[in-house]
Amino acid sequence: MSSLPPHIPVLLTEVIAALAPRDGGAYVDGTFGAGGYSRAILSAAACHVHAIDRDPSAVARGKTLEEASAGRFSMIEGRFGDMAALLRERGVNQVDGIALDIGVSSMQIDQPERGFSFAKDGPLDMRMETKGPSAADMVNDTPEGELANIIYRYGEERLSRRVAKAIVEARRIKRFERTGELAEVIRRVVPRSGDGIDPATRTFQALRIAVNDELGELERGLEAAEHLLAPGGHLAVVTFHSLEDRVVKSFLKSRSGEASRPSRHVPQAQDNGPAASFTLLSRKAIAPGQEESRANPRARSAKLRAAARTEAPAWGAAS
Repeated sequence: MSSLPPHIPVLLTEVIAALAPRDGGAYVDGTFGAGGYSRAILSAAACHVHAIDRDPSAVARGKTLEEASAGRFSMIEGRFGDMAALLRERGVNQVDGIALDIGVSSMQIDQPERGFSFAKDGPLDMRMETKGPSAADMVNDTPEGELANIIYRYGEERLSRRVAKAIVEARRIKRFERTGELAEVIRRVVPRSGDGIDPATRTFQALRIAVNDELGELERGLEAAEHLLAPGGHLAVVTFHSLEDRVVKSFLKSRSGEASRPSRHVPQAQDNGPAASFTLLSRKAIAPGQEESRANPRARSAKLRAAARTEAPAWGAAS
């Protein structure tokens, strides 16, 4: 039996309501993880779910569900940014709904050997796919100026130059191999804030995002969803950080024609540019209620943005 705490899908009720699964429909869970969204979609309607994940351990969990799904569930190893191509290889060209839960999963954080956590010592890894350059490679080999830029851009750490300098000085003596070693160096130069957030939080977030190209993956995933969704199909995206939410908000505002319209009262026909490929299901992001935030601390910063696909052509080129 696993000693890991149970994974609780965030905004599950709201995501399923946004997707509105129907019998006979086809849906994509682009970030399978522990499978919470996939199972809820399967329970909501007699439909088929195509799940995608690049984490081998998540894929193994999905294969177990696939065997028990009576042909209603397919597990695909890969990146959700490639979902259009991955599904096309399997003869699927359109789907009725797509759910994305962006960022690291609580299961990955809870496994010290994955190297995502500054609270639990483990190898300095952070790779979701367990292949390619690791966080240790980035920390030990990236020039100081570039490292500071990564920490500032992806972690929004205002003391990024101080952190980068401390890292470079420490690695001259010994290469970083463990998360605990890196967290200790960061804590020496970043004061603890009054809100109780660990000083290493922002730098670890930055390294994880950079190692996994998370923002680039999100941008590719949104464009792929635009091509995959059938007219009337719904997209539901849950984010946990302002960086990710800004990407989703900007994309949906642009694709819905809101970004180019000087006023929401101006008819869309007067706008310049291509016809809107999405219609917003909610003008504002949906946040978890107090009860969910109390029960699941990870949910506190979550935001859900959802939109429906129109009949207009996709703006970007097909991937």
